[in-house]
Amino acid sequence: MKYISLLGASGSIGTQTLDVIRSHPNEFRLAAMSIGKNIELAGKIIEEFTPHLVSVANKEDCERLRHEFGSKVKLVYGEEGLIEVATYSKTDIVVNAVVGSVGLLPTLQAIEAGKTIALANKETLVTAGHIVMEAAQKRGVTILPVDSEHSAIFQCLQGEKEKNIEKIILTASGGSFRDRKREELQNVTVEEALRHPNWAMGAKITIDSATMMNKGLEVIEAHWLFHLSYEQIDVLLHKESIIHSMVQFHDSSVIAQLGTPDMRVPIQYALTYPDRFELLGAKKLNLAEIGTLHFQKVDFERYRCLKLAYEAGKAGGSLPTVLNAANEEAVAAFLNGQISFLTIEELIEQALERHHVVKQPTFDEIREIDEETRRYVKSLLI
Repeated sequence: MKYISLLGASGSIGTQTLDVIRSHPNEFRLAAMSIGKNIELAGKIIEEFTPHLVSVANKEDCERLRHEFGSKVKLVYGEEGLIEVATYSKTDIVVNAVVGSVGLLPTLQAIEAGKTIALANKETLVTAGHIVMEAAQKRGVTILPVDSEHSAIFQCLQGEKEKNIEKIILTASGGSFRDRKREELQNVTVEEALRHPNWAMGAKITIDSATMMNKGLEVIEAHWLFHLSYEQIDVLLHKESIIHSMVQFHDSSVIAQLGTPDMRVPIQYALTYPDRFELLGAKKLNLAEIGTLHFQKVDFERYRCLKLAYEAGKAGGSLPTVLNAANEEAVAAFLNGQISFLTIEELIEQALERHHVVKQPTFDEIREIDEETRRYVKSLLI
């Protein structure tokens, strides 16, 4: 039996993690979770899974749940509550499924507590990859990727030697607007942007997919997870999302991981690693039925956010922190109807251009830069 702490239970990855736990009641137990502000869902999860510890965003909601479930579960709130869930003593694996840089501190605390990390929160490595990976190495903690692309790379590398890797190839669906030219994007709506052709994801990640910033963040994450230079990380458009990513070796061999688009696959693999369980209800891949797979080179002028991410990653230091914070604020502004779709990349670029890079930022410097970047982007919206 593995005991799971789930950070971000109400999001897309969180709810699908619960599906995996639900499917294997003799293998997994939800020991603790955080759930933000969705109190109605929190109550349903508490009733079904009876976790020992639950954290919510604010004190008022904590008191409300405490009144109803206080005899069944320990209830906490805020950043301290998030950390308490991440470091819960009975937990074996922490699934970090929160969205944004809020996932950084609980990840570091979970590493310090010696927990295995199943990481879906890519912003953790984007904003502070050097700190996170150093801490994991020091504590002997395993970080298992949950993103479908990084899970694919991780699976392709089983039994392989790092020295034999020539490059990795991250595949990208192209997002909601992959069939539109750049000049057709100026007046697209939020509703259009949220219609992803392949994956069921949360709003922020779906917009990131449409701008290709999601792939840019994955490039930076891959740099840290697999100890590769940015010259060894390629991105290839693949609209079917059947090949989730590939590894090319020095002998010219290419190993790919394939499957139907279902996030429960990489989630479950992270929880069962190094074993595999049957995934109940999963659609099996039928290549004869699919017939043809398509691939296309990425146009960096069409997808400027991906270009900005590569540039920030190569520059390193504090610049990826700025990239992530500016993107989070710009995407939120787009979702709120404050800016147009293409303004997202303009705001990010302005934030990057004004920043003076700190080469080896400390944790406190990263938080300060993150907050300052958010203030700057918000000032541009007034």
